[in-house]
Amino acid sequence: MTTATVPRAGFRDYLELTKPRLSLLSVITTLVGYFAARPESNPAKLGLLFVATALAAGGVAALNQWLEADTDARMQRTADRPIPAGRIPTGSAFVLGWLMCVIALFLMFARVDRLAAMFTLLTVVSYLGWYTPAKRRSIWSTEIGAIAGAFPPLIGWCAGEGRVSTLGWVLFGILFFWQIPHFMAIAWTYRREYSAVNFPMLPVRDEQGGRVAAWSLVNTIALVAVSLVPVFLGLAGWIHTAAAALGGAWFLWRAVVFLQPKGRDAAARKLFLASIAYLPLVLIALVADRLILP
Repeated sequence: MTTATVPRAGFRDYLELTKPRLSLLSVITTLVGYFAARPESNPAKLGLLFVATALAAGGVAALNQWLEADTDARMQRTADRPIPAGRIPTGSAFVLGWLMCVIALFLMFARVDRLAAMFTLLTVVSYLGWYTPAKRRSIWSTEIGAIAGAFPPLIGWCAGEGRVSTLGWVLFGILFFWQIPHFMAIAWTYRREYSAVNFPMLPVRDEQGGRVAAWSLVNTIALVAVSLVPVFLGLAGWIHTAAAALGGAWFLWRAVVFLQPKGRDAAARKLFLASIAYLPLVLIALVADRLILP
């Protein structure tokens, strides 16, 4: 009788452990905050900000997978991740995750900006200590996670300006409200898998999906309103105005279609795709305006 062996972990497995696509979003939104603050040119600080943010995001992702290895193993979409698949030991993920977070916090505090380091620490603590446990216990876990996910622009803003001004908080609001319809679309699509591991999130509790769609629409409306605040405050020009108005109208339409019971599964996928396209459109437009305005 032979025993199946699990392949040894390679570079790709450890890269997957850091959730590179999700981590890249954190890095990009941090850089958006940095450039929107219109800092003086400082390539060394910019490079360290990039490295520290990437390390923090990757470390949090690794520790999140370490904490959720049991539920990941029971869902089809996550069962092949490195830890539940047995390619990376839990101890290795734990050590690597904390090492990356500690190095990131040291770089932020010592070489980038102390307030940026504080927001980096808040991101780590809120994601691992608040959001991850809440997924097993609270219907509000998505909103809790959205708070943690909205900190990166503040990290970048502090690195660029040394404090958080009004536009920095606007970016926080954009990231917060964007995450709700984005994740509601994902969670509705995979609601049966989340239900199988007893995650009490709204798409699991609301079997018909009416409340899920309504909550997505409410937050999309709030997102569009917040995205237009820089226009009324004179902090952005026509580029951002056009992107926020047109992109927001499209996003709102996809959220309205999601309200219809018929074809809700297909509408959820289209809402998710709209969210993926909307965010870079609006953030790139805002940064472009900030760099062009006098």
